[in-house]
Amino acid sequence: MKHLYLLLISIVLLSCGNERILQLPEIETAKITEINDVSHAYLFYDETKEDSVELNRKNLIITTNWLVNVDKRLTLGQAIPKIKFLQEKKRNAELHKNEDAKNYFTCNDTSIKNLGFLEFTDVVYFIDEEYLSRDLTGIETDDNHMVIFSLNEISLVTSDNEVVETNIKDLVTDIEKTYKKKKIQRTIYLGFQSSLSFQDYISIKCELSRLKIDYITIDVNESFIY
Repeated sequence: MKHLYLLLISIVLLSCGNERILQLPEIETAKITEINDVSHAYLFYDETKEDSVELNRKNLIITTNWLVNVDKRLTLGQAIPKIKFLQEKKRNAELHKNEDAKNYFTCNDTSIKNLGFLEFTDVVYFIDEEYLSRDLTGIETDDNHMVIFSLNEISLVTSDNEVVETNIKDLVTDIEKTYKKKKIQRTIYLGFQSSLSFQDYISIKCELSRLKIDYITIDVNESFIY
């Protein structure tokens, strides 16, 4: 099945003309390496277009698991509006809806030299004005924290306004070090700059998935892009 995924990607890229190459984001040791009953969407990096992004979703079937193949060179500002459009298309489907069908980003798992997948079914993206109008009640309390991901650095901003600068490699270690002082329930809210590359976004999300502390929760339902 894994080899079939690779074959399908090659066929679609070649059939679109000019042998366009879609560079998948790279991850290490994906938790999910095989998915059945799928259909594909592609977000190409296209230098000839004003916004450098082209969405191909002709073969998407509402009732299947969706594999969203995003070129790692795209920025979040380019990719997220298209991804959000796909999410809403599926969530708002009235006919033939399958509640068990999930959405995944397709990645290149360097540890197995094959495909790996990162689920994003429940993530909700807030963009620009949506972020500004978002109800932030309760976020800046003693029991909650916000993480701001910048372009060249990652800032952990606590409810006490303490700022800890870190990087992708040390992200999980610094979160544990920062929040283990008080072992009470914490919720981490994520914010990403729109100029961040999709590769960096995937790398951050993969690192956060390695966080294994019972009293720390990553808020996947209200992630936002700004």
